[in-house]
Amino acid sequence: MQELHGRFQLQADDFSLDVDFHTPGRGVTAVFGSSGSGKTTLLRCVAGLERAPQGFLQVNGNCWQDESRGFFRPTHQRPLGYVFQEASLFAHLSVRKNLEYGQRRTPPSRRKVAFDEAVELLGVAPLLARNPKHLSGGERQRVAIARALLTSPKLLLMDEPLAALDANSKAEILPYLEKLHEELSIPVLYVSHAIAEVMHLADNILVIEKGKLIGSGALLEVLTRLDLPLSHAYEAGVVIEAKVVEHDEEFHLTYLDFSGGRLSLRREDLPLGHTVRVVLNARDISLALDNEVHSSILNIFQATLLEMAEESPGQLMVKLDVGGALLLVRITKKSGVLLNLQVGMKVYARVKSVALL
Repeated sequence: MQELHGRFQLQADDFSLDVDFHTPGRGVTAVFGSSGSGKTTLLRCVAGLERAPQGFLQVNGNCWQDESRGFFRPTHQRPLGYVFQEASLFAHLSVRKNLEYGQRRTPPSRRKVAFDEAVELLGVAPLLARNPKHLSGGERQRVAIARALLTSPKLLLMDEPLAALDANSKAEILPYLEKLHEELSIPVLYVSHAIAEVMHLADNILVIEKGKLIGSGALLEVLTRLDLPLSHAYEAGVVIEAKVVEHDEEFHLTYLDFSGGRLSLRREDLPLGHTVRVVLNARDISLALDNEVHSSILNIFQATLLEMAEESPGQLMVKLDVGGALLLVRITKKSGVLLNLQVGMKVYARVKSVALL
């Protein structure tokens, strides 16, 4: 079965980890939580760098740890790649030599990722002759990821790989991470406390709080659970997959179809028929009881109100169903009272901004 199953109980000083998770054995699973929640500790347990006295780990049918029968595969025997916050490249070696070091860790008979493939995926061909100290932060991380891939891992662990980068470097490296997501079948556990990164990359998510797993599942399902902190963060919103169906040259717009209707956004150079991810942030959507025809807002959708939760004394988070797609909307409590919002009623979601990922 294509699944990752981990169960770890670990006590370290005043912190305890007690997690039992199942997640698909392919795609990207984000491990999300605030600082100190136990994300990195969980990743270190998966890597075998921390040995949980009560631990179990199975990766796509292969057991790596089962303490109930005294079985523990040490880190060097686990076919995994690990990318840290800092690139940790060998400063005395060129980029090429760093990559070759990663490849040499795997016997030729078990190499699944070719040198040229990793170089192309991460766009590091122009960097091969350079020394790591002459690379930007984003370039160093791309080399570190390529080196991890060249170990031909059966599991890739990424511990906040963008955390040490500035905004420009993050923007530089995200397309390469998306490319990995699209082209490789290697499962990835991706630690992050940044909702934007999770929305960009993840298929599934584990939410950790104070060493406990408080939510898990498909990305959209977890993003829209009103009992979890993700749905109440400032950046709260949803990710929708939509198909590019038309370019409007007169008004410089691109049209996308999803299950709830058609989205309009500024003209993007995307091929027709291509499926893209878009983010609709809760703060960029308002509600109305009727479809106001004379409006500057182009994206207006009829919806059914599914659920409401109070965020603070003055704000509500509202969950909507739009033709099978889920939306989150943040409004004031006063607006909820004035509109007399009730679960099950029909409303109109007025989307002021659509962000293409």
